[in-house]
Amino acid sequence: MINTLIIDDEQHCIDALLKLTSKYSDVFNVVKTCTNVTNAVETTNALNPDLVFLDVEINNQTGFEYLQQVKHLNFMVVFTTAYSKYAVKAFKFAALHYLLKPIDFDDFDEVVNRLKSQKTTEDVNKKIDTLLYNLKEDTTKKRISINTANECVVLNVSNIIYCEAKVNYTDIYIDNGKKITSSKTLKRFEEILLESGFYRVSQSCLVNLSHVKKYTKTKPPYAVMSNAVKVKVSLSSKEGFLKQLLNL
Repeated sequence: MINTLIIDDEQHCIDALLKLTSKYSDVFNVVKTCTNVTNAVETTNALNPDLVFLDVEINNQTGFEYLQQVKHLNFMVVFTTAYSKYAVKAFKFAALHYLLKPIDFDDFDEVVNRLKSQKTTEDVNKKIDTLLYNLKEDTTKKRISINTANECVVLNVSNIIYCEAKVNYTDIYIDNGKKITSSKTLKRFEEILLESGFYRVSQSCLVNLSHVKKYTKTKPPYAVMSNAVKVKVSLSSKEGFLKQLLNL
């Protein structure tokens, strides 16, 4: 059972979450609900929940203020938010769970399945720091949190050269010569990085356009990356890829 705390300043939102969690009575044990930051901090420090459903805007405060005040970030967090798509992108970059209001059952079901497979808090501190960094209005360089088998790695997106699919895993090649492996699929990284200067050049490869040094018109064609690796460009991706390069 996951001891769960719900934090939201609107009772109808709390009721909606209580209804959803009740459908998974074998998973969630809701220990308490809170409607303000002060009470939420006190409750968290006293009860040490395993999971918090956290509203982003709580009266005249935010869920981030709550996170900064609790003693230990040793619990899982699912943000509940009505934020714009831009802000939701920040949650994806930070690899944090989130639900858009009004909460859809299918979306909730997907989050539940992820929570079931999550064995640890997976460096919540690092992920929250990544989220707060990316939410700053003056931020020009995005950061991304990537879960590996043993740790959570935080990278500047600009440091990623390319991502390569390995069945249900993804190898991420970085400009320091290292490679990290994520359990997320290449499609998931494509969804996150597509608007940050990346392009899917084949079924198995997503490249950072700023790290493309040359395009060869061989058969098959290749993109030569900043680490001198040749990445195959599929014929179906060729036209769109070249168009993106010309627009840099």
